[in-house]
Amino acid sequence: MSEKLQKVLARVGLGSRRYMEEVIAAGRVSVNGQVAQVGERIEPTDELRIDGRKVQFQIEDEIRRRVLIYYKPEGEICSRNDPESRPTVFEHLPPIANDRWVMVGRLDINSTGLLLFTNDGELANRLMHPSNEIEREYAVRVMGEVTPELRKNMLNGVVLDDGPAKFESFTEIGGEGINRWYQVVVKEGRNREVRRIFESQGLKVSRLLRTRYGTVILPRELRTGRWMELDKQDIDNLAKTVELKPRQGTGLYGMAKRRNERMQDKPMTARRGGYLRQQRRDSENAHEDQGYQNHRQDTRSERPAYGNRDRNDFRAERPAPRFEGNRDRNDFRTERSAPRTESNRDRNGNNFNSQNRDENKFSQRKPFGLKKGFNKP
Repeated sequence: MSEKLQKVLARVGLGSRRYMEEVIAAGRVSVNGQVAQVGERIEPTDELRIDGRKVQFQIEDEIRRRVLIYYKPEGEICSRNDPESRPTVFEHLPPIANDRWVMVGRLDINSTGLLLFTNDGELANRLMHPSNEIEREYAVRVMGEVTPELRKNMLNGVVLDDGPAKFESFTEIGGEGINRWYQVVVKEGRNREVRRIFESQGLKVSRLLRTRYGTVILPRELRTGRWMELDKQDIDNLAKTVELKPRQGTGLYGMAKRRNERMQDKPMTARRGGYLRQQRRDSENAHEDQGYQNHRQDTRSERPAYGNRDRNDFRAERPAPRFEGNRDRNDFRTERSAPRTESNRDRNGNNFNSQNRDENKFSQRKPFGLKKGFNKP
């Protein structure tokens, strides 16, 4: 069973299919020692080299089909690389040896919810192609009143910039005031299609969460920013909707199966701190810092101006020293021996007044230096 050369190279993870066609056309790829041509087919027993280095590969039908579901948080973009260095949905996926994850569909940076990833390129293409009419279900929070007339318009179809679009179903699921939640279903995956349908009726979408893609439903135990792998039955049901045959070896085994079982019993905590949320925190902190600076400026403006004051003015405000420089040592001795006033207190707060002092106690005090039991001659 053969397969196109550029498709094999792209699946191995060396680049996109179009880029691989350019590499082949440049004469950098060889099959069994001969320079390859674009569109050439390759067998499992052929030797494949790129720039002289051997490439290990398998024919697609022999590879175990795998599917991941990922709960995309707000603030991540659906791309492998971003020139603005924003976080991407691929950064938190598990590595896959000699293969790569292909994303099924997209969600814009402000949307959250279910994303599918698979190592089967054909499965991904069929799930995304409009001709297969795979349903995508969303929970949408809308600002504004959705009247029966507007609801009817969106179900019958509206005209967008890239053609007509409509909701297959439209159900109200809750909410209060001007913010209400609706459940809608579309069969296409055009860019921001759900948001644009609401905007065509003068309504604004404040939150959008994808809850289902085809036969795959976002599990309750899956938290924001986490992923889990589908088992054989779920993968086969998904492949059946696009008329693909099951593959041998599909499913979870060993540690992967035990990991999913643990997640169902004890879900992992949500991964917080998306890019947009961090931007909002930075903006709030900047406003708080600005408010603090303004407060400091106001406080400073209320203080008296010291610019024209002399250094002697500040010295005059300081409290006078306890002992002045012109005093004699005898003056200090006199102060030390002077009796304490009633205002003086000890460490426990007791007054040292004349009523509390025991004069006999001080009169019977022994001279300094005499030890107890000292016998005079």
